[in-house]
Amino acid sequence: MNTSIVGRHVTLTDELKTHIESTIETFKKYNLDMISVNAIISQEQKHGKKVISFEYVLNIANIDTVVVKQKDKDLHAAIDIATDRVCKILRRHADKIKAHDATKLTEVAIAQEEDSIAKELEKLDNEIIPMTLKSYKPMDIEDALNDLKEDGGAFKVFYDMDDNFRVLYKTKIEGKYGLY
Repeated sequence: MNTSIVGRHVTLTDELKTHIESTIETFKKYNLDMISVNAIISQEQKHGKKVISFEYVLNIANIDTVVVKQKDKDLHAAIDIATDRVCKILRRHADKIKAHDATKLTEVAIAQEEDSIAKELEKLDNEIIPMTLKSYKPMDIEDALNDLKEDGGAFKVFYDMDDNFRVLYKTKIEGKYGLY
């Protein structure tokens, strides 16, 4: 973050610079991507009275430029009031960003759909029995058929000699087998 402090018709003392820099440091707590902060102090004559004008110009990524001007007789009072106003603006923007991260209605609908699918799968748990498949080296279709007949199972999953994934299964017709 680039910071600059400019004095127009005002001499900038080290104490004044450190005070302004410490107020600018408070802006970092809002975790916004601030590009630059400019502090401008000017002194004007109005109706024979000296008036101090203090201005913050903040350039924040993805936001318009924030400009806060404050006039007062006392310079430190003008700085503190302007700082409070900027903090209020930054806090509001930070709250908007946090509120944007709230759960969207589409996400709620998707979660409900996933819950209903999970409930349907739980109903099928009694019907579906998980099996672990053993990874074998490639085998002939005849060997797979012999294994299926010996096991008495409903199907056999294997890789053939051409390294294709195959499924050999019993059909409804007695003594007939299907190959996928």
